[in-house]
This record gives sequence, C-alpha cells and structure tokens, in this order.
Amino acid sequence: MNILLWHVHGSWTTAFVQGKHRYLVPVTAERGPWGRGRARTYPWPDSVEEVPYERLSTSDIDLVLLQRPEELTLLAAWAPAVHLPKVYVEHNTPKGDVPGTRHPMADRDDLTVVHVTHFNELFWDCGGTRTAVIEHGIVEPAVRYSGELDRLAVVTNEPVRRGRVTGTDLIPRFAAAVPLDVFGMGVAALAAERVAVFDDPPQAAMHAELARRRAYLHLCRWTSLGLSLIEAMTIGLPVVALATTEAVEAVPRAAGVLSTRVDTLVDAALWLLESPEEARRLGAAGRSAAVRRYGLDRFLADWDSLLEDVLCASR
Repeated sequence: MNILLWHVHGSWTTAFVQGKHRYLVPVTAERGPWGRGRARTYPWPDSVEEVPYERLSTSDIDLVLLQRPEELTLLAAWAPAVHLPKVYVEHNTPKGDVPGTRHPMADRDDLTVVHVTHFNELFWDCGGTRTAVIEHGIVEPAVRYSGELDRLAVVTNEPVRRGRVTGTDLIPRFAAAVPLDVFGMGVAALAAERVAVFDDPPQAAMHAELARRRAYLHLCRWTSLGLSLIEAMTIGLPVVALATTEAVEAVPRAAGVLSTRVDTLVDAALWLLESPEEARRLGAAGRSAAVRRYGLDRFLADWDSLLEDVLCASR
C-alpha cells in the first residue's frame, strides 16, 4: 500500500513506518512543520520516501494518514483532483472544555479517527465519525537497564511553554529531595541545583543515558501517553508517575508507584534511590508488561488490519 503521511511525531512515525508499505512524506525546501520530510535523528527505513508537494497530485497514493486538521486543507491545495480514503490519527488529549470537547473531525463519513489510547477515545466527542483505538507500539530500544546512577530521569519536550500540562511546576519539589536529569527539546531553562539538562539528544544516545538512571519520573498531568514512558519501561526502568490519563493503564502496579499525591511520589523516588534491588525488580516487571502490550508486531498487525478495512470499504 502507498501511504501518504506528514512527519509530525517522530517516535510514533518511527514505529508506524516499520511496516510492509511504502510511505510518502511531504517535503518542502525549508523543511518546516508542513514539509519536514524524512527524520534526521530516527531510524527510518528506505521505504519512507520524500515527496515534494508539487508532485503529490501525480504520486501513486492509496490512502492518506492525517494527524492535524490543517492537513485536509493542504491535501486539497496540493492534490485537488485526488479523492482518497483517509484515516485521522489523534495523538492528543482534548483541550478546553474537556468533557464536552468536540473533535475537529466529528460527524464525518469520509474518514476514520484512530485514537492512540482508550483514554483519548473516552474523552473526545467524535459524534458520528467512525472511531477505533490502536495503542502505541515502539521500536524496542537497544540498551538495557543498569541503574547505577542515583538520579531520576525525566523526558519532556518544551516544558517551559507547556508548564502545568507537563508537570514542569512539580520539578522543584522532586529536585529538593532527589537529583534529576531532564532530557528533551527546550529543557535548557530548567537547569538548576540538582537538575541537570540534556537538550534534544539523539534518541539512541538518550536511551543509553536513561538506562543508567535509577528510575523514570513521569510528571505529565494531561497527555495522551508519552512514548518516552513506554520506552523507559521497555529499557527496564521502574516508574514514578502521576496517576493521570492513560498512565494508570500503561504502568502496572508491579512496575512502579503511581499516585495523585505528590508527597507519595517523592517518597517513592527516595525509596528507589535507596533500594537498587527493588528498583531492578520493579523495572523488570515493567519491561515485561511493556514488551507484551506495546510490541511492534502487535502494533503493525493492528494497523494493517485497519488500513485494509478502510481501503476495502472505499472500493
């Protein structure tokens, strides 16, 4: 199948393009948000091909995978005569008046909305649009847990801009008790006493560093489900996390400590620093659960089944 999709979320796309299809990714000269082309820091296979936008209308495309509402407008402008089956992947939790938030693709009969978590499907109002859930899958990191550093790892992108959404305000409370290493895009401003920052490292290098930390700290209040959390579990890190959104389903009790009480989580972080064998035990349980639930084979098989259904229905 020839699938057109934009490069939006690098980690999710890295898993998606490991399948058996041909993946066409729009590219513009400036490689901005609407034409990034191939990833520079993720392992994408040769089956991912860059397509300049002026060639879209003449490209062989079987199905379009959308991830942002604006992509419908771009598709109409770049390939106005092409009418293709569409799937819209919803990566995010709703914003604003959450219990009543209408999805931008609500009440449509020309596409399917695929949520990446059951939490997303529960909270978005998609009206009469057909929906499905295909949970995340990841390319398994090459490194394994050692945990020799008495520090906790945090992975977050743009924490200053996103603020309370990513739990940025909670970092000083944890740093007062345990040393933290923060990885991700736009983290430089978080540098402080007991908080070291690693700004936008390559994925493989970040995984290697995560493996050396004692535990993984997940502070997102309102997010779909960070792939970095699943990656950390697959490496073998025990988890200390806010009991919010899909994290309560993704992290089994045997894999770490989840709570909505910050003091409980601070105590858990201290306990894991002082108990390396317990940390290793919890991390092993988390790795087993993550590999079973978020394995690449299951993820790709689920997507193949849905894509075939959508393509057959369009015919």
